[in-house]
Amino acid sequence: PPAGLAAMSSRQRTIAFIVMTIGMFMASLDIQIVTSSVREIQAGLAATADEVALVQTSYLIAEVIMIPLSGWLSRMASTRWLFTASAAGFTLASIGCGLAWNLESMIAFRAIQGFVGGAMIPTVFAAGFAMFPGPAQTRIPAVLGLVATLAPALGPTIGGWITQTWSWRWLFFINIVPGLLILAVVPRLVRIDEPDLGLLRRFDAVGALLLAVFLGTLQYTLDEGPRRQWLEDPLLQVLAPVSAAAGVLFVWRSLGGAEPLVELRAFRHRNFALGCALSFAIGVGLYGSIYLTPVFLGQVRGQNALDIGTTVFAVGLANIAATPVTVALLRRVSLRTLLLVGFALFVVSSLMFTRIDASWSRAEVMLPQVLRGVATMVCIIPVTGLALGALAADEVKGGSGLYNLMRNLGGAIGLAVINSQLFYDRLHFHAQRLEAELGAGLATVQARADALAPLLQRMTTDDDRATRALLALISRLGQREALTLSFVDVFTMLALFFVAPLLLACLIDGRRPAAAASTADSH
Repeated sequence: PPAGLAAMSSRQRTIAFIVMTIGMFMASLDIQIVTSSVREIQAGLAATADEVALVQTSYLIAEVIMIPLSGWLSRMASTRWLFTASAAGFTLASIGCGLAWNLESMIAFRAIQGFVGGAMIPTVFAAGFAMFPGPAQTRIPAVLGLVATLAPALGPTIGGWITQTWSWRWLFFINIVPGLLILAVVPRLVRIDEPDLGLLRRFDAVGALLLAVFLGTLQYTLDEGPRRQWLEDPLLQVLAPVSAAAGVLFVWRSLGGAEPLVELRAFRHRNFALGCALSFAIGVGLYGSIYLTPVFLGQVRGQNALDIGTTVFAVGLANIAATPVTVALLRRVSLRTLLLVGFALFVVSSLMFTRIDASWSRAEVMLPQVLRGVATMVCIIPVTGLALGALAADEVKGGSGLYNLMRNLGGAIGLAVINSQLFYDRLHFHAQRLEAELGAGLATVQARADALAPLLQRMTTDDDRATRALLALISRLGQREALTLSFVDVFTMLALFFVAPLLLACLIDGRRPAAAASTADSH
């Protein structure tokens, strides 16, 4: 190990890792913390619903561009100074978001937040594997996996509580104290590696531009595609092929370059490639399911942000409870067995949600959420070890960026498909079907309307108003039923999707981790 790393005591490594993990938690939390407060932010910035969506999109676009670049930046500037600069930038951008005076300033500060925050997440993964070699390394995937899943799960809960208790501006001001803590600790304690400023002379500017265009336009297309009807929108007709072309050129340049920004050759390791594929699947389950439950509770059940947050909090509790159990099982059963169990739980949880209806109580929503929280930890802990444990020490930085990128892309693509199916394709299908059935049963509807009309007329002296109220009631009930049936279809699709990673997990070495590691060492 480098002299600086060897000089770090066990206590210093532990403190440094905990503080860096707090930075990762901040960056991950801010992805979802605004989701339950969109209406308040929209009102505060005098923005339309379409415009306020860019508050989330700008963060995600900037973050997804930075994540794969973090490995190169860490080698150039060192882990210590990259993380310090990222934390400083994230804190200042958070203050800017809290003080935002209009929509344009908010979008700009959110983009800065996402860009610098995207460097902290993969850097913590690489730092953890560097600081804790040997048997202690098995605890790193557990800690980081818990943070990676817990932060998005808690985002809506914390965001809703903060907005209702203080105001939406405090969603960003809460980052100040942890940001100052990182600035006080990381420069003093972290001595993992030394900067290599010579990399600046070999910086691949063309590759960086291709990467930014590829991932930026891809993220925008995925975010806006469902709402803009995909390629029916003129802008997306241009961005989609531009993204594909930039992606192909970036891969070609990276594989052929002597000093690529992103080391794609890490995929030659079978376990790393499998780990990234499974990380993609986890991203679909993690972000897709976290998104679906609050939307159902808000749009079908009519719950407010705080009630939704407390209901979704069950996922976070399940994450915490499942972590020590998963770590203990890692010493006794194979990675393959754990992953088969984990993805099977994803299937079961999704199937339980296919029985969902508008009358579901909070208790009925809890059980499938708990199963999903357990499934996430049972999957993400072994997958992290599988992917990054397969790499040599000098490959971990770049590999960490790719591994985290795959999880984010899984979430982005999963959300795009879910939104498209939920609010457009399936909703339109069920609305048309219910309309046809309503026409076929017109006599029954008319009888019920006649029964309700006197009641509504007693509530108002205007017969026309009573009729309009009755029609509005029927319309709302029909829309709610169509949306509920769309949720059922989407959860059915998720259950079918998780069969693929379930089969993919069968390709993993069936031995226990300790046995596999000793065999690898002997070679």
